[in-house]
Amino acid sequence: MVTRIRRWVETDTGHRVPNHKSKCRHMHGHRYRWEAELEGDVVTQGGISEEGMLMDFSDVSSILNEYIHDVVDHAFIVYEGDKEALVALSHMGDDHRTLIVPFIPTAENLAKWAFEQVSPHISSSYGNSLKLHSFHVRETPKSWASWYPES
Repeated sequence: MVTRIRRWVETDTGHRVPNHKSKCRHMHGHRYRWEAELEGDVVTQGGISEEGMLMDFSDVSSILNEYIHDVVDHAFIVYEGDKEALVALSHMGDDHRTLIVPFIPTAENLAKWAFEQVSPHISSSYGNSLKLHSFHVRETPKSWASWYPES
């Protein structure tokens, strides 16, 4: 039997979807929730801190903070092909937090990107087959996207 856990961080992050048919083509921001879902077996090794867990939630938080929160919080994510946004953001100066990505920054694409950022850092020394199962990105309270690697 496999167990899953989830841990999330939130960020205030800007983006735009340049080809969108409606208002999302404008520069705007969201209170994103970045949620990692881990899967594996519960650690059974006795007498260690992780006994009874997949991974300590605080360790998951540290990874999410370093590889997601600290990269995109109060930043603007912009597609490398969005020339208009790149020109506008260039006027903000070198200290503006701009993350240029090779994809349109939709929730769907950001879920895959986040998975790729976090997955290499999920590991266990306890033989419990720990892995990042999926990544979920909430763009608004009513709008989520999830990315799972193919099985």
